[in-house]
Amino acid sequence: MSAFGPVLTALVTPFDDDGSVDEEAFVALHRHVVANGSDGIVACGSTGEAATLTAAEHLRVIELAVSEKPAGSQVIAGTGSNDTRHACEMTARATELGVDGVLSVTPYYNKPNRRGLLAHYAEVARSTDKPVLLYNIPSRAAIDVPNDLLAEIGASAENIVGVKQANDANLAPIDGLDLYAGNDETFARALDLGAVGGILVASHVVGNEMRRMVTEPERRAEIDASLRDVYAALGVTTNPIGVKAALALLGHCSAGLRLPLVEADDAETAVIRAMLERRGLLAPVG
Repeated sequence: MSAFGPVLTALVTPFDDDGSVDEEAFVALHRHVVANGSDGIVACGSTGEAATLTAAEHLRVIELAVSEKPAGSQVIAGTGSNDTRHACEMTARATELGVDGVLSVTPYYNKPNRRGLLAHYAEVARSTDKPVLLYNIPSRAAIDVPNDLLAEIGASAENIVGVKQANDANLAPIDGLDLYAGNDETFARALDLGAVGGILVASHVVGNEMRRMVTEPERRAEIDASLRDVYAALGVTTNPIGVKAALALLGHCSAGLRLPLVEADDAETAVIRAMLERRGLLAPVG
């Protein structure tokens, strides 16, 4: 089992009405997910809208996550970039702030080749003494890192210890790396394959149920099937729009996002509200 634990929530970054980071809501939400099934969080990942945070905001959220983390939980910081220098700088700064590990996404847009990816991650690994998790998400990064190359990258540095695999077609054990499910709907399958856990979104809302997939392996398939409507509703539009809409309905934070992401429309919100009502998490209107 990974030192980070099997259930990690890719935490949203709440915003105030004026678009600034809502630090109070972030801390409260951090405590909520850890109290409800999560071993820790990933701060400033894709779900945390890291792409639209300034460097100062990004580091402040990481600082807040570390300083306010519940006892015994883990904080992993998203510090990836398509600029290797920036990725190394953010990784080094996050290390100074006291994170337990970093998540480093595939350099997006540039489309580096194999040698470029190996060189990029060698530099990232040198910039920290903390564990590094790779993050393969071709739907956002424009390129896929095949499993053989992930294994080669992992073998290139002792502190590269795992991968968040968000390419469902390539979900499989990888030599030398801890495997984490990168999508909620593959969490059960990943655990069956020997994954150490998942970096999840639905755990904002149904964290205890997702935890049961770890603690009750004999009921894993049944629990997973019961959560399919949650995955579908939260995925009705681009993440994290859906989960922020759900969290707003549940009173945890604003549904606000930063452009170019926009809030869920009435139809999307209705799908999410209906799911929360079916699960008894929200009282029906009227």
